[in-house]
Amino acid sequence: MNAVCAPSDSHGEAEPDWILLSDPDVTQAELDAANAAMCSPRLSHGPRVEAFEEAFAQYIGRRYAVAVSSGTMGLLLALKAHGIGPGDEVIASSYSWRETAHAICLAGATAVFVDVDYWSGVIVPEKVAARLTPSTRAILGSNTNGHPAPWAPLRQLAQAHGVILLEDSTEAIGSRYQNRPVGSFGDCAVFDFSQPAALCCGEGGMVVTDDVEIARNLRNFRQHRTADRASLVISAFAPFQACLSDVAAAVGLAQLGRIEQILERRKYIERVYFEHVKSFEGIKDPYIAPEVDVAHWLLYLVHLGTRFTKSSCDAIIEDLRRERIEAHVYCQPLHTKRHYIDLGEANRRGKLLVTEKLADRAVALPFHCHLTEDQIAFIVGTMKDASVNIGAGAAIYL
Repeated sequence: MNAVCAPSDSHGEAEPDWILLSDPDVTQAELDAANAAMCSPRLSHGPRVEAFEEAFAQYIGRRYAVAVSSGTMGLLLALKAHGIGPGDEVIASSYSWRETAHAICLAGATAVFVDVDYWSGVIVPEKVAARLTPSTRAILGSNTNGHPAPWAPLRQLAQAHGVILLEDSTEAIGSRYQNRPVGSFGDCAVFDFSQPAALCCGEGGMVVTDDVEIARNLRNFRQHRTADRASLVISAFAPFQACLSDVAAAVGLAQLGRIEQILERRKYIERVYFEHVKSFEGIKDPYIAPEVDVAHWLLYLVHLGTRFTKSSCDAIIEDLRRERIEAHVYCQPLHTKRHYIDLGEANRRGKLLVTEKLADRAVALPFHCHLTEDQIAFIVGTMKDASVNIGAGAAIYL
């Protein structure tokens, strides 16, 4: 998956004085870890990757973790490890900041998109059940923007129909559902470490599982070690060369050691935002489903009221950027993109109305540990003014 790019000048350098959408929390611990890795004789996949895998598996509570080059590549390898490919269908959400679901097509399978819950933005089990067919091999549930999916009914559904349950946790590290951390629910779960994730090492990802055979397949599809080149078994897999470097793993391991501190700071930023945003007419608290213990947001989303159109949402974002505030629409629904439209009648605008309604009115605002209270006040004040300028009043809902 691509990192979020800051506005830049003609030379590719970030312009000064922007309030950036994402700014990783890098301390001396990360700098020291990266420097030690750079001074070592091993920059590519090596012992630091293995240490990162072991620590991450322990953090999530899974038996195995396999480091990869990105979240998308992690899901692709998970699909391949389960033997999913041409002729198979994978049910997924079209509503997401990240485009992990592209891995379904990259594996040669067919993505079947279903609508989401209006409040939480996560996949709805009843809508999944309606799209199951004899060709369905897996359900991909996403913890959208940090809000856990309804894993208990999704697991029941997967077991009842004998399909694989995959978990996209690329947006949700640290969130918890029914006293368990995200990443502990799917047969495989995928994380991503690029911006704007709370744990960021530049680029990279991790796949976790409790199945030793799946873990072995993941590693064989990831890369072949020099010592394995003569193996008849391992040579049966065509590797994707999807490794994480030891330098990135060193940074990731340092970040993992501070992850609770990072998440606590982001919770504070969230509370400051809400203190300013709640003055909007009709404001609602950020929705968290009753069965969810903690939701750690990937981005700070403001949902515009129904009087706003997609064009007015775009105008508000343009006003924010004019004031050097980096903001984006949260989602461009996958089922409305040309690649998927060409794949079938079900993939076009008007088919997933809740997804489209949310996507047309969800604005992603800067969200990271380095934001100050004054910056947040300026961001929210600018957005307030922008909503009035386009003639829609202050009907903004969080």
